[in-house]
Amino acid sequence: MKEDIHMHDLVALIEDVPATHFETGRPIVLRRGQIGTVVMTYGSSIFEIEFAGRDGKAYAILPIDVSKLMLLRDTPDYAVS
Repeated sequence: MKEDIHMHDLVALIEDVPATHFETGRPIVLRRGQIGTVVMTYGSSIFEIEFAGRDGKAYAILPIDVSKLMLLRDTPDYAVS
């Protein structure tokens, strides 16, 4: 079962995804491991993800199925004993 993904979560692609550059309209490939931010949810299985450079400028925004995403975490979960 996939972890719950919510608005503003950071996610990474687990496979390459074809896309179109947000400003130029040129085709690009978002590679496995590319990091994006959830900017909209469509139910529990499709998420609009914004991919941006280090300058904060978006280069791709597209809907991606949860099966192609991995939730990134910055805090640990506590073990249940």
